[in-house]
Amino acid sequence: MTEYEKIVREILKKHGCYFVRHGKGDHDIWYSPITNANFAVDGKIKSRHMANGIMKQSGINHHFK
Repeated sequence: MTEYEKIVREILKKHGCYFVRHGKGDHDIWYSPITNANFAVDGKIKSRHMANGIMKQSGINHHFK
């Protein structure tokens, strides 16, 4: 199974998103200048569906297939 953590975080940084703080459990809170909002990023992104959900919340037009 592919793990998406590194790929997702690289894409987020490339689009200007940045880490804000640690959340509950293994989640981190990130900020997106595209949506002007904070969103949670799980520390263990193991499914493309979760990775696509993070991309959608961040406002980035990227879809994992």
